[in-house]
Amino acid sequence: MDEKKSAKKQTKNLERIKSSMFSRSLSLAKLTFQAGASIAQHGVTSALKNKEAKEENWKRLLQNQASLISSELGELKGSLMKAGQMLSMYGEHFLPPEANELLKSLQSDSPPLSWEAIEPTLKKNLSEKKLALLDIEKEALASASMGQVHRARIKATGESIVLKIQYPNVDKAIDSDLRAIRTLLGTLKLLPRDFNLDPLFAEVREMLSQETDYELEAQLTEEFYERLKDDTRFVVPKVLREFSGPRILATTFERGLRADDPLIQSLSQERRNKIALNFLDLYFKEIFDWGVVQTDPHSGNYRIRINPQGHDQLVLLDFGATRRYTEEFMHPYRRMVKGSLLNDHNTFFQAALELGFVQSDDDEDLKKVFEEFCFETVEPFITYEDPRNKAGQIDKDGTYDWKNTDLPQRLSKKVFQIVRKHSWRTPPKEMIFLDRKTGGVFIFLSVMRAKIRGRDLLLKYIEKVS
Repeated sequence: MDEKKSAKKQTKNLERIKSSMFSRSLSLAKLTFQAGASIAQHGVTSALKNKEAKEENWKRLLQNQASLISSELGELKGSLMKAGQMLSMYGEHFLPPEANELLKSLQSDSPPLSWEAIEPTLKKNLSEKKLALLDIEKEALASASMGQVHRARIKATGESIVLKIQYPNVDKAIDSDLRAIRTLLGTLKLLPRDFNLDPLFAEVREMLSQETDYELEAQLTEEFYERLKDDTRFVVPKVLREFSGPRILATTFERGLRADDPLIQSLSQERRNKIALNFLDLYFKEIFDWGVVQTDPHSGNYRIRINPQGHDQLVLLDFGATRRYTEEFMHPYRRMVKGSLLNDHNTFFQAALELGFVQSDDDEDLKKVFEEFCFETVEPFITYEDPRNKAGQIDKDGTYDWKNTDLPQRLSKKVFQIVRKHSWRTPPKEMIFLDRKTGGVFIFLSVMRAKIRGRDLLLKYIEKVS
């Protein structure tokens, strides 16, 4: 699942969620009305205050709005929470900090539904005969915005499986939930006037619709299973079609520990590095070989299975956000990566031009800053002798410390420099979830405290790019 949380850490399950269109719309309208009223009150109380006091008042208002949203979200769940997660990851670079804080509040922790509330969905989607074959644990194993997971046992064989169960009507609420977010951001005046939200929201809507299609997710899971079944470094759960359907996805239960588990963290540097390199290799396969990318790299979607002989495996979960990219996009994108890595300015610029990141008549300063940004993103893969290695981020042996680096902060500053000094141009829509994937890869390697030489691995793939 996406933003998985262990249900066992929760103290109280929800007895219901607001799944009807009327009750959801009422809640969202209430939030927007409260926001509008707060804005009006803010204008009155700030009229005679100095600039500093006004800014403090504004921050307090946004904090109050975030708190109101969080308290309302528990019974809403669904696409509102998921869209908040998607948009805020994108917004880290491109939205004003205040807007992003509000979006983050949409990711409020929410407990799972109680068994009494989720059981009707099971009965509606699986026949009595099939349910009789299973012994299902009533306590959720994990919960998220769009559904929750229950462990089960096939009575005849004793095999452990998991059932991913979608919350009622979340698929029907996508459009109204996205409209509500747009209205809320507009009411609070958190977006620049020339900011075009349409491509961003269209991409998010498409992905949300896909993530509620469990039959498609079953197919995507099977495709990844086929791709990786002979690669012992990875484990993909097997889909059990007998117990799956449009709102239920059944797979084999695959044991493993999260990357931040103390046991994983206590592994030797060598073993953690090996896991990190395997993770990176999979990412490169998706980008350079397959053009098919699992774009939800949340830490809950990966487990590590420790092997006594040191042959540790990565367990890959949740393929609902898998995205297929066309060669028309991927080929120039790969050339941008190649140009950035090899300091090839011409290859980089032509590819960036093809994808519309820059235009030939753009301000020279914009072209320069954008190139600097992209050339800096490949820092973990440059050589020790590279002029970009001014601060010695790359050791003499070519290793990079993914934990102790300020690269994300430096990149964010570059983006803000672009947005602040130049008129906004919406990046290609494909970048929304590719950026999310790249950020997630960086976080995983950071959590693993990886110190690895990644250049050799990347060059194997770059060599294939014409």
